[in-house]
Amino acid sequence: MGTFKTKTKKNKINGNTFLLLVTILLFVVMYVAGMIVFEDKGFAKPQMFLNLFINNAGLLVIAVGQTIVMITAGIDISVGSVTALVCMVMANQMENHGVSAYVAVMMALGIGLIYGVVQGFLVSYLEIQPFIVSLAGLFFGRGLTSMISTEMIAIKNKTFLAWANYKIYLPIGSYSRQGKFRPAYVFPSVVIALIIVLIVALIMKFSKFGREVYAVGGNAQSAMMMGLNVKKTKFKAYVMSGFLAGCGGFLFCLNSCSGFVEQAKGLEMDAISASVIGGTLLSGGVGTPFGTIFGVLIKGTIQQLITTQGTLSSWWVRIVLSALLCFFIVLQAIIGKMKKKA
Repeated sequence: MGTFKTKTKKNKINGNTFLLLVTILLFVVMYVAGMIVFEDKGFAKPQMFLNLFINNAGLLVIAVGQTIVMITAGIDISVGSVTALVCMVMANQMENHGVSAYVAVMMALGIGLIYGVVQGFLVSYLEIQPFIVSLAGLFFGRGLTSMISTEMIAIKNKTFLAWANYKIYLPIGSYSRQGKFRPAYVFPSVVIALIIVLIVALIMKFSKFGREVYAVGGNAQSAMMMGLNVKKTKFKAYVMSGFLAGCGGFLFCLNSCSGFVEQAKGLEMDAISASVIGGTLLSGGVGTPFGTIFGVLIKGTIQQLITTQGTLSSWWVRIVLSALLCFFIVLQAIIGKMKKKA
């Protein structure tokens, strides 16, 4: 019995934890390489690191929601369209209908929640394939966004702009060539994103719901035999993902301060990539919000390296991210086969 427990623990460390360690190591190597190569362009400054969170605050929350769904062995490719719809609705309501920023935020969260409820019901209770359901959600979101306006709507609401431009200064920073200290800063979107991710991480780690999600993703049949309500658990996972997509859309809007049809195009692929690179298995049952954070940071680092380099096309971000995604999928498959042989 003791030998069995030791072997199981060893397999867990060699498999799931190994994927997470690879992700963390990859991020550290990439960022340190950037600090060395682009030291003269300020890559080693604290603000450059904080920019990873500033530029990806919305993606961070959305990717964590995607992780929850993927742990149940599902997927949601509608989150990019939900983000675009949220931004467009908020911009349109504030600028064309005089709605307050507070009401606009409530509408954003409501859109995400409605998406989660509808898609969750279709996937869990009607047992329609998640890809088909979320694909319909993707087209519906983009179509509805274009129906509201085909033109870009810039947000000029004073309250909203005050939120977006408010800087939270930190006791770290760098010195200019003149010897003047420049403190590093973050925006409220970063603080909100990190708080949300922390809450989700605690829910997934310590709550009954979190344990049920992992059990359903690991083996739905076994979870049902243990007395778990598989359909209800999947439904809750999609509702939570939809709500987080609404939250992420609001944070995304804080960065862009506008709404337009093509906004957040491809964001769903970024969220899926961040989750997989962060150690979430496509087959379900394995994944953590903590790992997804590093998946997002890797995506942000790639983007920052290419931007700092200056001569490469922005499409290289997609190319490198796709290559990393393929690498981690292959790595997952190899580890899975090794576990079956053990």
